Amino acid sequence: MIVAGLTGSIGMGKTTAANMLREMGIPIHDADATVHVLMGPNGQAVDAVAALCPEALAADNKGCPMIDRKVLGRHIFADPELKAAVEGVLYPMVQASEEAFIAEKEKEGCRLVVLDVPLLFETGWDARVDKKIVVSAPSDVQKARVMARPGMTEERFNAVLKAQLPDADKRARADYVIDTGTGLEETRKQLAAVVAELAPPIKTELNHRPPGMRP
Repeated sequence: MIVAGLTGSIGMGKTTAANMLREMGIPIHDADATVHVLMGPNGQAVDAVAALCPEALAADNKGCPMIDRKVLGRHIFADPELKAAVEGVLYPMVQASEEAFIAEKEKEGCRLVVLDVPLLFETGWDARVDKKIVVSAPSDVQKARVMARPGMTEERFNAVLKAQLPDADKRARADYVIDTGTGLEETRKQLAAVVAELAPPIKTELNHRPPGMRP
């Protein structure tokens, strides 16, 4: 089984690419979604993260403890040491979730799975995958997409970019680069070509019959 890592800088279209791969039947493990669960109501990471940032501790409408991601985000944005500490809690849990996912899909006989990891290179997790898929787009397209998000500011956008490996470096380290700036259909075609190469259709006995031979 091939394990591919899907990544890309903010606004490059990674979520769209992941959804397209799902539509093609490729199992996806979403690191961000896993973090949401870990810090959601009664999540595995709630106590540890709350110990690092008590202000972020909240509760849902049923009274279950959870982490307010917006509050945590504000504190992390202002405190790099807190950011590193929270990552030290979350990353091992996400990695364990990925390993369980891979084991399950391998048992099911899957030939290709994709790990959707925003900071694949920044965390060194690229060493854990067989192939690296990077989504990219021109910088003006990227900025337009991000600045259209609710609550986004120029300062926040620049801070996120600073925390991420430059797009050019990601592209240089990729096995496959998907250009998402050319439209949805072209993006889909590029992804389909990658899937066809990594997990080509299995030829059946019918495919091998000589011309003219009836089934």
